[in-house]
Amino acid sequence: MMQLYRALPILLSVGLFGCGNSPTQESASAAGTSATENKDSFVSKLPDTAPVIKVATTGTMPPFSFQDDYGNMQGIDIDSIRAIGEEQGFKVEFYKETWQNMFDSVESGSRDLAISGISYKDDRAARYGLSNSYFFNPSAVMYAKSNLNINGLGDLKGLHVAGMDGTKQVDQVKETGGYSELSTTVTTFLLFEDLVQGKVDAIVQDLPLLQYTAANHPDHKVVIVPYEDENNPSAQQVILMAKGNSKLINQVNEGIAKLKNEGTFKEIEGRWLGGNTSSETSTSETTTKQLS
Repeated sequence: MMQLYRALPILLSVGLFGCGNSPTQESASAAGTSATENKDSFVSKLPDTAPVIKVATTGTMPPFSFQDDYGNMQGIDIDSIRAIGEEQGFKVEFYKETWQNMFDSVESGSRDLAISGISYKDDRAARYGLSNSYFFNPSAVMYAKSNLNINGLGDLKGLHVAGMDGTKQVDQVKETGGYSELSTTVTTFLLFEDLVQGKVDAIVQDLPLLQYTAANHPDHKVVIVPYEDENNPSAQQVILMAKGNSKLINQVNEGIAKLKNEGTFKEIEGRWLGGNTSSETSTSETTTKQLS
């Protein structure tokens, strides 16, 4: 039986709307302000002469990538690429992009890499340079209607399903077929909003994104059903780079291997996905089914 994430702590929901491409600097030396002034507790230990990598990220996908009240990027992916950079000797500078623009900006060379809940896909591997996996990120279905009993993609027959544009889950629903209508939005929150307002019957997205969103809106009763296990390549989260940028790809993969051995990614996961059981909530009417 696949081991699933524990219930998520309720955290402040921020940075769910808007997009742009202005940089979010990573240190006092880069930003020209102190870490206290910009409310960002992270300060790089690397020298000012360290190379800077331009990182494309959405900033709208908690708990992977989102902004705090002061505009600072935060989340699992933000902490992960910072840690890789510290290990491998480069600083990071974040650029907020739409989901599709992340891919385009890396391909054009205006950004060095993209990180924001990006899952492995064969067509991505053919077109881009993908890192080794650093996080297990299965797909899941969420529904709210009590007359439904969904246990996987095969149970979406005749239903209006929604997913985020350009994601693997939309492709998976199309491949399975049987749905009455398939619509897309640009953020997980908009998917959740359509679901609880009854505009769609079910939504598909990454499991942590659905769990995090549900935990921040505990007044709504929902059911979450994961449908991928760890043996599925598409359940592995990766960092996206240009196809020919072998130097950076190797550098990132070396960092991933070292941090995996040190348990750093597990620490980051626990920080954002509820490592402290005393912070778990019993007020949320969220059910996560087990995949056997």
